[in-house]
Amino acid sequence: MLEDRILFIDAEAIVIDKPAGLPVDSPRAGGDSIARRIDELKCGFKRPPVPMHRLDQDTSGCLLFARHPSARAVFQQAFEGGAVEKYYVALVAGEVGEEGVIDLPLGKVSSAEAGWRMRGDPAGKPAVTNWRRLAMRDGKSLVEFRPRTGRTHQIRIHAREGLGAGIVGDRVYGVPGGPMMLHAVRLVVPRPKKAPIDVTAPLPEYFVDWADV
Repeated sequence: MLEDRILFIDAEAIVIDKPAGLPVDSPRAGGDSIARRIDELKCGFKRPPVPMHRLDQDTSGCLLFARHPSARAVFQQAFEGGAVEKYYVALVAGEVGEEGVIDLPLGKVSSAEAGWRMRGDPAGKPAVTNWRRLAMRDGKSLVEFRPRTGRTHQIRIHAREGLGAGIVGDRVYGVPGGPMMLHAVRLVVPRPKKAPIDVTAPLPEYFVDWADV
């Protein structure tokens, strides 16, 4: 039950720890999704909550919902104004430096054979990500990413093209095999008349070899 994955709840908001493998929106081909199960998050309200952002299907971690229209407007303004802080942890296949900023615009490409994907494109939309290394061993690095923009697949393509080290388990941009090692670990959302929402989602069990970092 999605209700069992709630990390934060009040009259305005819900934050859940989204499991990897569950898409936010209903797939065109059908199947399970948060959208199909949204009634599990009503939690006593008649109106179902509305997701304020998206996580890729195979990305786990903090996902924010607004519980009524006025809260939705406040959160939307915070996202559009760049006031929301998002922290991700990823395991990348390579040894990286200590910290830096990736400033790499992104564009969308598509083909009949491979479908669509994102790539670095000087003429694309601006995309900026702060990063710092948390640990490194056995030719892999655990990295914290803090995206300053919210482009589709931003962290995944910035890891590959900006760091030169794709995310472990990323079948499109990184190193296929096993779960995708990308987790939305923390979310901080300012609110004008209340304390900010500041939530941390525990690392999934498949990060166990890096849990001591």
